[in-house]
Parts: sequence; structure tokens; C-alpha cells
Amino acid sequence: MGVGSVTAPLILGIESSCDETGIGIVRGRELLANEVASSVAEHVRFGGVVPEVASRAHLEALVPTLRRACEVADIDLNELDGIAVTAGPGLMGALVVGLTAAKALAVALNKPLYGVNHLIGHVAVDLLDHGPLPQPCAALLVSGGHTSLLHVRDITGDITEIGATIDDAAGEAYDKVARVLGLAYPGGPVIDQLAQTGNPKAIAFPRGLTAGKDQAKHRFNYSFSGLKTSVSRWVETERLHRREVPAADVAASFQEAVADVLTAKAVDACQYLGVDTLLLGGGVAANSRLRALLTERTAAAGITLRRPRPGLCTDNGAMIAVLGAEVVSAGRRPSALEIGADSGMPISTVLA
Repeated sequence: MGVGSVTAPLILGIESSCDETGIGIVRGRELLANEVASSVAEHVRFGGVVPEVASRAHLEALVPTLRRACEVADIDLNELDGIAVTAGPGLMGALVVGLTAAKALAVALNKPLYGVNHLIGHVAVDLLDHGPLPQPCAALLVSGGHTSLLHVRDITGDITEIGATIDDAAGEAYDKVARVLGLAYPGGPVIDQLAQTGNPKAIAFPRGLTAGKDQAKHRFNYSFSGLKTSVSRWVETERLHRREVPAADVAASFQEAVADVLTAKAVDACQYLGVDTLLLGGGVAANSRLRALLTERTAAAGITLRRPRPGLCTDNGAMIAVLGAEVVSAGRRPSALEIGADSGMPISTVLA
């Protein structure tokens, strides 16, 4: 690594945990390229991600996406200071594709390999928009497969999960409710758009794990299974009585219930931890109502809210690259070439 790259390492990031093939290139906290090839369209007819289809899509997209990223960043692979890759969590087959490609590049180019945590990447990506992250701070990660509240003391090695979903993640609930309403997959953007014309107070859907009896054990945990079931039963009852289902009102009321619980517990977590900065990350972080309500509630509580631009909220290679750059700058040792993909990698493991 050259003298100029000690504080600003040139890092390639590879993301392949689910249905996006992402290649990002950063110089420290400066984004040079962020190319993404999505296979979402291939999963639509199945109503969800099919692991085998996703893995094959990664195989086909990885090299072309890598070439585009290098062209956009105007760099040669030999200039890299390191290669970061998602080692977990995620779909096993999909992870293996990205990890294998990263290992091949590391060996061929004689560059260090950094297998990093996908979820922490969603925290780190905000550095590209807003610079250094105050630490300690709290983070709310909301995606298709994860809903977590984190205490971030050091983004490169000291992160604790203080709350998580005990059943469905918020993104999964959106997909299931969209299916009940006969809407397209993925459900998040479709419900968000439909809710704009609905009444969020039309239907009193439940707020999971907010009752007094839940505070001792589940103060910072989430549950969306009951909400999903409540929406399904409400819609079924309307159809049973041959009444037209007010889809916009259902969407708005459901979305309000999700945003209400997510934001209330996140603000409570900040106050409990004694931190004054909250970061919002993950694919569902692009949801308009979640962003608006969280902005309102953090401001009222005197908490600074940080959130990446919507384009960096979904899975991408930039978030893996910048986390890799932070790990390199912190002097962390590279991963061994023998590391394997870990579909259930715990949040406390930043570097494999």
C-alpha cells in the first residue's frame, strides 16, 4: 500500500448476498463507482427470491458489472489496496459466488482479502454521504430479511445488537401484505406508493410487542407476524362479505403501523443508550413514511438522524467497499483465503 493510500485506501467491494450483484469502488470515504445488476425481475413470477435463480444471476452478472465499475472509476485492478466482499449473512449459494470471485481476484492480483458483514455495510455506507460517524451511536437496520437495533461503539469491531425481529422482518411483512392485496413483488415500493392515496388512520392494525407486558423481555424487539395476520384477516372478512377492499387505506394503515413501531422503539433505544445520533439503513430505509416519521420523532427527542440517500439503502457494492476501507484504515488484519460463506453471520462479527 502506497503512502497516499494509508488514510484513503482504494478498495473494491463485492456484494452478492441476495438478488443484487453489486460492485463498488471507493478511495477511503470517496465513492468512485457503484454498479448494481439486479435479478429482481427474474423472481417476480415466484413472488419472492429463489436462491438457485439468484445464484445463477450472480454468476452471469459479476464480471460485466465489475468491468463497468472499473470503467466508471477509471482504475486498473492492479491499483487496488484491497478487496472487500460480503461473507454473510445472506443466501448461501449467492454468497459463495461473490466470495469465490473475491478470492480469485485476491490471489490473481496479490491483494489482501476482507470478508465483511453485509449488515454492518448498511451502517458504513452512510459515511459516503455524511462523513465520519459519531461513535457511540445507534443504528436501525430495516431490510427484506432483517430488522435490528444496534449499539455501534466502533464500526470496525464493536457492535452489539440490542433488539431484533422475533419473527418476520419488516420487509417480509411488506411482501406478504402486498401478496394479500394482489400487488406486485417486491411489496415495499408498491405499498409505499399506494399508501400515498390512502388514510393511515382508516384501520387500527396492531402494534406488535408494544404492550406493557412486553417491555421487560421485548422492549427493543420487533414482531410483524401478528400485524401481517391481522391485515390478512381484515381483507378476507371484507371479501367474505363481498365488500370492495379499500387497498389504499389498507396499505396506508399497515404502513403506519410498521413505521410507528420501528420509530418509537428506535428513539427509545437512543434514549436508553444515552446516544444522540441514530443511523437508518437497509432497503426499507427508503420508505417515505418511515423516513418522515423518524425525522419527526428524532427531532422532537433532540436526536440527530443520519440516513443514506435512497440509492445507497438497497444492497450494493459501495457499502461493502467503504466498510472494507474503514477496516483497512483501522489496521485490522485481512481475512484468510480459507474463509467460508456464513449465511447466519452474527451482527457482532464485522470481519470474518
